[in-house]
Amino acid sequence: MQEWLPQYIKQRMKKPAHNAANTQHIIFSFVDHYEPQWGKPNSIDIERSRVDRWCEEYPAMASKHLDANGVHPQHTFFYPEEEYRVEHLDKIAKLCRAGFGEIEVHLHHDNDTSDNLRASISQFCHILHNDHGALSHHPETGQLMYGFIHGNWTLDNSGHDGKLCGVNDELIVLKETGCYADFTYPSAPHSTQPKTINSIYYAKDDALKPKSHNTGVDVSVGGSPWGDLMIVNGPLMLNWKKLKKGIFPQIENADIRKGMEPTDKRVDLWVEANVHVKGKPDWVFIKVHTHGTQERDMDIILGKPVDDMFSYLEAKYNDGERHQLHYVNSREMYNMIKAAEANEAGSPHQYRDYILPKPNFFAK
Repeated sequence: MQEWLPQYIKQRMKKPAHNAANTQHIIFSFVDHYEPQWGKPNSIDIERSRVDRWCEEYPAMASKHLDANGVHPQHTFFYPEEEYRVEHLDKIAKLCRAGFGEIEVHLHHDNDTSDNLRASISQFCHILHNDHGALSHHPETGQLMYGFIHGNWTLDNSGHDGKLCGVNDELIVLKETGCYADFTYPSAPHSTQPKTINSIYYAKDDALKPKSHNTGVDVSVGGSPWGDLMIVNGPLMLNWKKLKKGIFPQIENADIRKGMEPTDKRVDLWVEANVHVKGKPDWVFIKVHTHGTQERDMDIILGKPVDDMFSYLEAKYNDGERHQLHYVNSREMYNMIKAAEANEAGSPHQYRDYILPKPNFFAK
């Protein structure tokens, strides 16, 4: 905590930047470290049961909910390159095509090299796009673009003793291969947690050192891209309503799982974290995360706790006057961030496809 607590205290001492007279837009995204092979099951039937449960139960739950624009909750499936199976991705692509989310890139690796990382990600992106209709090309450069989550939180070789990555110039490699933004953090209380919290910022890689994303430059209205990669943080707060040993506040890290159910108080803390593009505080970006294929957690993610979370978001943060709620996937969140950076006006809903268009599977 000594790494990020000073910035947390500084943020909490500031007055809220939002003007209460303006509508506050709550832009909500659910990202998933989606790992059908979690725990290395001894049968592919276990993997299939995990994916099939998602394909059956998630649409049934999410279809009951709508944001201010009539959009269902969006789930972004960050699928691991090293766990690729055609049949799983075909099923998830069908779920996305039905309007419930999109697919992006997840990766676990260890003792890797820049060249191997570059080749692995490039190949995987083309498979996702060509064989499953995921991802989209940048309209100006033609490059295939993707959002990224690093397995084990160890982006840019930030793990202990360089384990579970190995690539000190990872931000540069991600940029070169078409990564539009990283969605890995927060990871607290894990030691990989960067100093920079509750913000959207650009990080510049020092190719000789790890954890170059520890600090950076805020994305701001009227600004321009800087460094190598945009980092989209989820909320990181201290929850004084839930104490450990009756003394220490629980770390609120936007993780949803068994034992970390999404209560109303947690939702309020996510809003209070006030993650926004500097200069545009009326657009609040909330990114929560999960590991969605673990059986112990699926009752939470696919059941009543998350169902109730969406109901609370819609009841409190979607009255149309004080608040408007927008369910988005990671690509849409990025597009809205870029629209805010360009100082676009009006509802963020109109900027879902601001730079990066919808993937091909929506056209099939």
